Amino acid sequence: MKDEFHPLDRPVWSMLTGRQMHLAEGHARALRIDRGYGVFGVAADTGAEAQAALAALIPADGELWIVEGDRWPLPPGTREGKRAVLAQMVAEGPPPAPRAGEPPIIALSDDDAAEMAALADHARPGPWGPKTHLYGPFFGVRESGRLLAMAGQRMLMPGMAEVSGVATWEDCRGRGLARALIGHVMRAMVARGETPFLHSYADNAGAIALYESLGFRIRRQVHVLVITK
Repeated sequence: MKDEFHPLDRPVWSMLTGRQMHLAEGHARALRIDRGYGVFGVAADTGAEAQAALAALIPADGELWIVEGDRWPLPPGTREGKRAVLAQMVAEGPPPAPRAGEPPIIALSDDDAAEMAALADHARPGPWGPKTHLYGPFFGVRESGRLLAMAGQRMLMPGMAEVSGVATWEDCRGRGLARALIGHVMRAMVARGETPFLHSYADNAGAIALYESLGFRIRRQVHVLVITK
């Protein structure tokens, strides 16, 4: 493995040894994120010591998600649950301006956590835990009291922030809610001096087309490996 790399080439390592190190569990050879926030884990390298340390962080009844620029080998003593390829996308240029007729967007808080979890369970925007909504600002659209859609942030890098948690109830899709929310999240990031980035499954052509229309461009492919004991 290269000694030097762009932070986005090893996103989980970069987040847990940098701006979000306060969320890390483990030690120098392997880390995982606080279990309330999610299931991401990472080893310092592919050596035997680091791989064994990573395997030790898998909960007995759970899993770890490894996200790396290079395809990661299966740590000894673990089982492969899933492999997938993601398109890693970075926003170019200024964020999109709001469109006429976009719905009012509100900030979400702990008071909304149960509804956010239900929406995430329905839409499956990615791993979601009881504290995932605390990653940073999340925003939503409500109608007649119901939370229709949401979006927020997850991984933080030097000068960069990840758009994440984009989710809409199925009966509310096709109304431009995701577009409006992503644009809002992007503008908040840029206002803080951060460049937005995101990850999408590489075969999700519809999502990638939406992100490209908002100014994102594919930087590279990254690999997901889900492991269990």
